[in-house]
Amino acid sequence: MTFLIALLAFAPQAQDQPRRVTVLYDAFGAPSALERDWGFAALVEYGGRRILFDTGNDAAIFERNVKSLGVDLTKLDAVVISHRHGDHTTGLGFLLELNPDVSISAPEEGAFFKSSNPKEFLTPHPDLPPHLRYYGGHPPDEVVSGTPWNRGRFEIVKKTSEIFPGFFVLTTKSQKQGTVEMNEVSLAIRTPEGLAVIVGCSHPGVEKILEEAAKVDPDLYAVTGGFHLVRTPEAEVRRVADLLHDTLRIERVAPGHCTSELGFAVFQNVFRERFDAAGVGAVIPLP
Repeated sequence: MTFLIALLAFAPQAQDQPRRVTVLYDAFGAPSALERDWGFAALVEYGGRRILFDTGNDAAIFERNVKSLGVDLTKLDAVVISHRHGDHTTGLGFLLELNPDVSISAPEEGAFFKSSNPKEFLTPHPDLPPHLRYYGGHPPDEVVSGTPWNRGRFEIVKKTSEIFPGFFVLTTKSQKQGTVEMNEVSLAIRTPEGLAVIVGCSHPGVEKILEEAAKVDPDLYAVTGGFHLVRTPEAEVRRVADLLHDTLRIERVAPGHCTSELGFAVFQNVFRERFDAAGVGAVIPLP
């Protein structure tokens, strides 16, 4: 018993483990040796877990930034891909060279991530001759799309799921022009002060993603990533910032990527000391 107590006293404690989000890829940030480029990727370290969120726009830049920051992509518990756009997915090839067996949570799509095609695509019309029938009139039970990545354990996110204790992937569908019906996956982490949410581009609207996260836990602590407020009028940017501050009561924000420079300025003005500067190389602490 004495030996066990002594062993426990020297065991690593949860509070000594990293609790942070490190931005690996973005087009802005404090001066450093890291390369800036349009796109997003971040490493989430919390509760002993290491989760890569998105992989940037250029595989070579992603590789160089990862190496500059000393990030070991062979030691990941999971990967989350927010959506299909190239500025979030292009580094997947480099990742899979290093870690081909890592589990990758990806959005439900008709292509890109080995998703099932809708069964309605194969609705039969029996009056047709066999050569005009899909699969000669004997289709398989499921048709799965191909993927630009010839390797990878893609786990398709169709609903909010707990991938590890306290770690949730959630999906939200965009209804905005240009991305209508595109699914976007976000990551929510349970912390002592509420959920910390990581977003890729927020095409459905950052407020919609946070409302989905609130179904897991209404106590929302922080949101980090792209808020997709480029080409957005200032009045709408301010509406979103005020909604996050006053209605959703987000404690901290760390906007990046496609939030826009106007968005950075507005959110900094609204959240003041509760605004965390993001950008490539930024380390954002979690409670």
